[in-house]
Amino acid sequence: MSLNLELLALAEKVALSAGELLLDRPNKFELDEKSGALDFATQKDHQSEALIVSQILNQRPLDGLIGEEGANKESESGITWVIDPIDGTVNYLYDLPGWCISIAAKNKEEFIAGVVYSPTTNSLWKASKSNGAFLNNLPIKCNNPVSLDRALVGTGFAYDINNRKVQAKIIEELLPKVRDLRRLGACAVDICHVGSGSLDAYFEEGVNEWDYAAASLIAQEAGATFSVTKARDGSSRSSVIVAGPFLHAALSAQIQGR
Repeated sequence: MSLNLELLALAEKVALSAGELLLDRPNKFELDEKSGALDFATQKDHQSEALIVSQILNQRPLDGLIGEEGANKESESGITWVIDPIDGTVNYLYDLPGWCISIAAKNKEEFIAGVVYSPTTNSLWKASKSNGAFLNNLPIKCNNPVSLDRALVGTGFAYDINNRKVQAKIIEELLPKVRDLRRLGACAVDICHVGSGSLDAYFEEGVNEWDYAAASLIAQEAGATFSVTKARDGSSRSSVIVAGPFLHAALSAQIQGR
């Protein structure tokens, strides 16, 4: 088995274990505020990350880690895991479907394996570099070509209020030019929806690497174009656009050419 497929198999096994843990919802949530009152983690975020880290390092102790909840470790093997233990924590808190576990592995150049698992919708997306993308073990392809005026576009909103004002302006200008907009609540899942054709495109400002790590590989292996623009203020947050190649060009011009 190639390294990419070996890493993918481990990511899938660990994601399924984390999903089992998270489906056991607590009666009471403990909320840890992060960057602001709207940005928080629950005790389940921490438990999920601890489980993921433990299972990965048990099999690959020399690998590195980048985790949303702080599980960072330098790589000694050349492989680093990028982990979001719950993407869509607000959905999870409110018992809405679509939250997910996102686990990706990268070498020094690129992502080479990724799994996004949404237990409440029974959806597991996965991909390894140059081996295609799959939803519940069936191959997937993005929608292409799609014109901007026929596009169903997903998006998400930043926690920072000032960033939301900028996003509101983008949506005000974009909404009359597309089929419709959707806001489902988990960046990783929404990018995967582009890969499997449930959305034509997705864009969001103010995301972190763990939000898109696994999903970006899945979408690209499904034929989509994924672009990421680093924040101008030097922060770790970025802007992402993903769509089939034809639509990506038009959507990028609309958003970035404002």
